[in-house]
Amino acid sequence: MALMKGMESSARYFDEVAGEWDTLRKGYFRDEVREKAVEFAGVRQGEGAADIGAGTGFLSEALLGRGLEVVAVDRSPAMLAELERKFGGRPGFRSLGGDTEALPIETGTIDCCFANMVLHHVESPEATIRELFRILKPGGRAVLTDFVRHGFDFFLTEYHDRWPGFPPKEVAALFRAAGFASVEEGPLGEICQAESSGGVRARVPIFFVRAAR
Repeated sequence: MALMKGMESSARYFDEVAGEWDTLRKGYFRDEVREKAVEFAGVRQGEGAADIGAGTGFLSEALLGRGLEVVAVDRSPAMLAELERKFGGRPGFRSLGGDTEALPIETGTIDCCFANMVLHHVESPEATIRELFRILKPGGRAVLTDFVRHGFDFFLTEYHDRWPGFPPKEVAALFRAAGFASVEEGPLGEICQAESSGGVRARVPIFFVRAAR
């Protein structure tokens, strides 16, 4: 899968917006995105979960609320600071700086992992999905959510996305190639909406992939 955009730093963009990201995110997609992702994973109290590309902890918050132990990974220092501000004192939570293509998590230690709306920001989707496989215990589950392929250039130029979304079946194929079993993909029934500085409005469907190691 070839990179569709130059190497502008999405990490720099997220450093700039970290303090207002919770408010911005609510305008992009609904809380139901995380509720559906958590439901798909079939999480159980006491399990260990990884929130990959955690941002300010949109998904981590839901997982902690269900009694899971959570390791949240992000490469933006400002986002990590927000994570620590919000959850740093809570039992069972830790945050780590790192890239999705080389996660700072030991092999085979996680029960369920989540990559929510992050794949379009990474340099290598293939390497990222291989890392999800690596960190999971045998029988562990992964849930990925992202938006479908679209034609809105301002996502790349204004929001520093590296990819214009993905065909869901292609992402599911990457999961199978990484070694995952029981791979399922489909529409999440949610949308991502955004508006460009020039007033162009976008409404892009969100899909999911769930799989087991």
